[in-house]
Amino acid sequence: MNIVLIIIGVLVVFLFIGAGVAFVAGSGQRTVDERLEQFVGGVSPTEIEEAVEAAGKSTDVADRLDRAIANRGFSGRIRQRIAEADLKLRVTEYIALQFVSALGVGVATYLIFGNNIVMSLAAAILLGLRLPRIYANNTAASRLRKFDSQLSDTLNLWVNSLRSGYSVLQGMEAIATELAPPVSKEFERVVQEVRLGLTLSQALDNLYRRVPSEDLDLVNTAINIQREVGGNLAEILDIISFTIRERVRIKGEIRTLTAQQRASGWIISLLPVGLAGVLYLINREYISELFTKDSPWIVPDVFPCGWLIIGITLVMIFIGLQAIRKIVDIEV
Repeated sequence: MNIVLIIIGVLVVFLFIGAGVAFVAGSGQRTVDERLEQFVGGVSPTEIEEAVEAAGKSTDVADRLDRAIANRGFSGRIRQRIAEADLKLRVTEYIALQFVSALGVGVATYLIFGNNIVMSLAAAILLGLRLPRIYANNTAASRLRKFDSQLSDTLNLWVNSLRSGYSVLQGMEAIATELAPPVSKEFERVVQEVRLGLTLSQALDNLYRRVPSEDLDLVNTAINIQREVGGNLAEILDIISFTIRERVRIKGEIRTLTAQQRASGWIISLLPVGLAGVLYLINREYISELFTKDSPWIVPDVFPCGWLIIGITLVMIFIGLQAIRKIVDIEV
């Protein structure tokens, strides 16, 4: 049996054993963490960890690893990405998912492309490690668009609640009860955070951290100013609601007008990759000349010309796609 397959099999076995041990060790603490997350999901992750640690309940291996890397720069970025996508993952679980994804992509590439170790490693690093990040970014973007589309109706309900005599917090409770996720879920978190002792300003800042919407930032600024200097909050929110409705309408029109250009960019970018895949299935020997470590060489016996061609092609495809996306990305 091929030694590479043996090594991969051993790594997979150890990975599943480690995941099983971590699951068994942290099953009780996970229940506590999930219940805390329902109420203080928007509080700073560091504050939550310190509170749990002070209570003497943090015995999970993943929690200890999270605390160990809490001060690392990449840990903060991952936490922010997880919060924006509303994924029920910890930093260590997200990192483990990246390695599992890289291993799966590497093994699949190794089996499909005829035991090519170099291509398997390249696919694992360039694609496998990025798959969880791509998924999280797409989920966060979709969630943000849905939140923005609901924000105008949210403000209308909030304005009507204030004019009916409700307080700001009671208006948020009405939003959490009457509207659909993600708006209802996020405002419910704000209400729970205020009940647990945070100020309204801190709770709104946590909301903006989870949903970095420009329209929401405008609402938060208006609320903070009104609480400091006074004024008719219902009238202010009504004006902001009208502005947001117009922005959403204009964004929708722009997105409709640029749909063809965005689709053309993806088609042009994916066409060379798809054509290469079809040619590989039809005539494997012809396409394999690009992958084999053979003459002509860029660096003798080290770097063949085919690798350089593939690299230049991928870079040019990426630059072209980014240029098209930049052209059709019109700010409102």
